[in-house]
Amino acid sequence: MESLAPILEVIRTLRGKNGCEWDRRQTPVTMWKCLAEEVYELQQALADQDLENTCEEMGDVLFQIVFIMEIFHDAGQIPIPRVMDTVKEKMIRRHPHVYGDAVVKTRTELLDQWEQIKTREKNGDLRLSAMDDVPKGMPGLVRAMKVSKSAVKKGFDWENIHQVLGTVKSEIAEFESALEQKDEDAIMLEFGDILFSLVNVARFAGFHPETALARSTAKFESRFRLMEADLAEKKISLGALSASEKNVFWTRAKKVHENNQSVEKA
Repeated sequence: MESLAPILEVIRTLRGKNGCEWDRRQTPVTMWKCLAEEVYELQQALADQDLENTCEEMGDVLFQIVFIMEIFHDAGQIPIPRVMDTVKEKMIRRHPHVYGDAVVKTRTELLDQWEQIKTREKNGDLRLSAMDDVPKGMPGLVRAMKVSKSAVKKGFDWENIHQVLGTVKSEIAEFESALEQKDEDAIMLEFGDILFSLVNVARFAGFHPETALARSTAKFESRFRLMEADLAEKKISLGALSASEKNVFWTRAKKVHENNQSVEKA
């Protein structure tokens, strides 16, 4: 609570009698949009490995969360200390090997322990499916990863990454077949199957597909901006170039980008 005091003071001033009308009108539901936007901006900063921007975005995410907490606190519905105590007790309860005498020797045992504790916590819930824990409002790749992990916890999984890659190849063949048949619904569904299979490739490889996609998108964007700057300097329109000429400028932008990356890492 003490470390949140400066942020709470600002929020209470903004929502106070002489504060800001916009801040006073916000509800937990309307603030969700702001929080989601800030989370994505934090994700971008992390993907860019930009420490200064990461610091700023972490602060923005924290502010949005504390703002929502204060709305519930002010309404007398959820006191802020209760939020703090609830998560603190949960984390201590889920780490008996740190706060108790439990012993785990491997990462698998650690993850199994975590899941067993979660299951015990939810014994009172009427959850019939492993998928009941997966929120429906999650972004596509994040939810696909969550659904996949939920199935894995029940013992439904490939044996290794090579089997998953085989599934990807099979799905691509089915996608190509749908293209040949010009079946628009099947094309979309098969494309989704490819993405879901690739999410599982990422899971086996040990990274999150959302992070990988964010980094690749940022890389493409940076190279495209470099190509645009190159063309602008030479007063050339991209649309006026042939495919081979575009490839020349794109290849040049890729080399400049790679050199810039090397300098930043040095």
